Amino acid sequence: MNSLTLPQLPYAYDALEPFIDKETMTIHHQRHHQAYVDNLNAALQSAGETSTDLDSILQRISEYSPAVRNNGGGHFNHSLFWEILSPQPKLNPEGKLAEAINTSFGSLEDFKAEMKKAGLGQFGSGWVWLLVKFSGSLAITSTANQDNPMMDTQSVNRGFPILGIDVWEHAYYLAYQNKRADYLDSFWSVLDWSAVEKKYEEALSKIR
Repeated sequence: MNSLTLPQLPYAYDALEPFIDKETMTIHHQRHHQAYVDNLNAALQSAGETSTDLDSILQRISEYSPAVRNNGGGHFNHSLFWEILSPQPKLNPEGKLAEAINTSFGSLEDFKAEMKKAGLGQFGSGWVWLLVKFSGSLAITSTANQDNPMMDTQSVNRGFPILGIDVWEHAYYLAYQNKRADYLDSFWSVLDWSAVEKKYEEALSKIR
């Protein structure tokens, strides 16, 4: 089996300051994400799994061990998270995604408010997501631990995640301490909507 590897960040660890600090980015990527990759490779090998198609594995995650679920989700979720952040982000969505957000949530500001509400409402560790449901519509959901909307263990709002905010404390605690709301507000300053638009198009192509 080919081993999964830690993706390199497309920017320096200090590039997202002051919104996400260098120390948090370094620890988050080099330690937390690396641990998910290492543990996932070990769990897949132990299960005799020869595929490294993580999308396929997550969509039938109920067939796997908790180790594959936790670490597979951790690897997928963090890989998406790094991809949608940028030190020079496109700060507003355009085109089809902007239209879909307005249709589903009323406005971009209303959407952000709903994401913040979901992020604050997630008890303990987890994520808040914007996803494309298998029907093609947009939805907001939150998941515990390292679960995500692609997993067949999700009873509602299953689909393809295109934007995820990590609300584990290790994602923000060094700079924001217990002020998760401040972290959620700052997130939009480094979210690159061009990356989210690309993921939106990719998600739609999978369900057409």
